[in-house]
Amino acid sequence: MQKMNWEEKTILVYLLVLAIGVTLSNAACFLEPLKPGVSDGEIVGCSDSNGELHEFGSSWRTTDCNDCSCDRSGISCCSSFVTPVDYDEEKCVSIFNNETCTYKVVEKDNHSKECPVRGWVG
Repeated sequence: MQKMNWEEKTILVYLLVLAIGVTLSNAACFLEPLKPGVSDGEIVGCSDSNGELHEFGSSWRTTDCNDCSCDRSGISCCSSFVTPVDYDEEKCVSIFNNETCTYKVVEKDNHSKECPVRGWVG
C-alpha cells in the first residue's frame, strides 16, 4: 500500500472539513431551473422571477436576503442569515434588519438592551 503525500493529505483534510461544514449547515436553499436569459439572440445567463438577466457565473444578494448565483443549470439561492431560536421570548423580541440581513434580539421594553441568544438556525 502506497503512503499519501502531503498534497493528498491536504486535499483529504479539506474535503473532510467541507463535508462536516455542509452537514452542520441548516441554510435554506433552493434551485430555480434555467430560464434562459437572452441577449442579441444568444443565451448569456439566467432570467430570474422578476425578469432580470444575470450572466452565467454571476452572484448577487436579493432584496429578501438570499445569496444567489447563476449557472447553466439555473439559479441557486441560499438564505444569507441565521435566525435566533433559543432566547427568552417572554422578555425579548427578535428584530430583522433588511439592510444588513441580520437579526438582533433585544428586550421588549428597552430595545437598546440586547438579550443573550443560545441558539441560531440558518
